[in-house]
Amino acid sequence: MKNNMSTYTQIIYQIVFTTKGKNGTLHKNQRENLFRYISRVLENKKCHLYRIGGIEDHIHIITHLHPTISLADLVKDIKMSSSLYIKTQKLFPFFDGWQEGYGAFTYSIEAKDNLIEYVKNQEEHHKKKSFRDEYLELLKAHNVTFDERYLL
Repeated sequence: MKNNMSTYTQIIYQIVFTTKGKNGTLHKNQRENLFRYISRVLENKKCHLYRIGGIEDHIHIITHLHPTISLADLVKDIKMSSSLYIKTQKLFPFFDGWQEGYGAFTYSIEAKDNLIEYVKNQEEHHKKKSFRDEYLELLKAHNVTFDERYLL
């Protein structure tokens, strides 16, 4: 019996989260190993990764979610498995885990190329702007109601 899947989606997510306490523990020399690992997690979940990037205290993931995967479960899986990977591989000696929450923002397919460039240039971008300012801009641009006490 052939299973015809009739679910089609085109939703691009930008997922953003920080290290616990926003500690700058994701040192550049091992970041690519972390990004490769997270890309494999996404691949195993049948999600299409467009770009992953970040700096010492946070990462951005631009991805399309497979229709059978919930955003919350995906983020939980990424955080749990990458934390274990970081600790077992001793990638970042002072890494103490990921923050409890995350930000997730949706985009149209037309925004994809700009998003990819934005994430690709995180190092340069954060020479001029703090993560907090960047995050506030994302929340406001997407009309997300937030409580300043719980900002990343």
